[in-house]
Amino acid sequence: MAVRTREGAGLLPGLDTDRAALGAWAGTRLGVLVLSVTVAAVWSYGDLKDSFLGRWTQWDVDLFIEIAKYGYRGDPSQPQDAGLPAFFPGLPILIRGVHYVIPSWELSALLISLVAGAVATVALARLARLTGPGTGLKAVMALLLSPYAVFLFAGYSESLFLAFAVPAWLLARQRRWEPAVLCAMGAACVRVTGIFLALALIVEFLVADRRWRLTPWLALPFAPVAAYALYQWRRTGDWLAWQHAQQEGWGRSMAWPWDAFRTTWQAAFGESNEFSGAFRVEIVAAVVGVALTCWLLARRRWSEAVYVGLPLASLLTSAFYLSIGRAALLWWPLWLGIGRLRWPAYAVVLVVFVPLLTEEVILFTSGHWAG
Repeated sequence: MAVRTREGAGLLPGLDTDRAALGAWAGTRLGVLVLSVTVAAVWSYGDLKDSFLGRWTQWDVDLFIEIAKYGYRGDPSQPQDAGLPAFFPGLPILIRGVHYVIPSWELSALLISLVAGAVATVALARLARLTGPGTGLKAVMALLLSPYAVFLFAGYSESLFLAFAVPAWLLARQRRWEPAVLCAMGAACVRVTGIFLALALIVEFLVADRRWRLTPWLALPFAPVAAYALYQWRRTGDWLAWQHAQQEGWGRSMAWPWDAFRTTWQAAFGESNEFSGAFRVEIVAAVVGVALTCWLLARRRWSEAVYVGLPLASLLTSAFYLSIGRAALLWWPLWLGIGRLRWPAYAVVLVVFVPLLTEEVILFTSGHWAG
């Protein structure tokens, strides 16, 4: 007869939760796969690519693959894309590495997202176990069924970032700072959000540990960001190439928060166009992010408030709201909080999430802007 732990996980603590999390990841990925194939079978999209991989190689995925193929100069047969330096090199480098084994660039990007998502899912379930019993699978399902979870299936950088960042936070909560910092370095190679993760780790260290001999380790997550800035400076002569690429590629310059809100509100509720719905979702995501930050501050969860609040502040002071919904995928305090809801309230959240996720999958695989 198997020896049971207090977590009810058989021989290994948490093993059942890990298996349930992986099962949830596999089941929801299969659901997204079936949905996208079904939509492709019954819906015509004109001149868009109709292959399965083509439908999942939209928007930023194309840009990640272009960087993986040609570097930041881009496709030499096309005009140079000024926005390419806005993407950190972690995912393109990994796509190029996987491509040596798998000839298809598109499939390489999808597989990276698939594997990274599985790692992030298990780490989130384990992190949830630290907040209370019975929350692991609920937190995982909230993330996987959230409206923007389509980007955890596509070859975007969110899954890969979470695969480094959530283990980093889990290790930090366990006061294992050396491996936590190494994971955070990986996250900083993937997205600029790694800077805010590094700052949050410093706050967590100051609040909960203070073994000063470990302090030098906390500087390491900033090294990939500095190295990338140095690389772009050597390539372009511009230390702020990442920021300027945001401006030139997407028009994301700094603005006062009230100006950013007014611009976004007008885009959402002014003259109707194909992006109106997306901007409305951005406003909702911004409200959720502000509420989450205030809740974390009220609970004195200072480090998590730094992790959520600082990048949110940067998004709210852009010329207009863009990709806040996708950024919410990286807010694990949100998914942990939803995981702690009682069942009636939790069920309502999922009932709201599922049709929105379905719509996002349809939008993305049909080539429309989905966030």
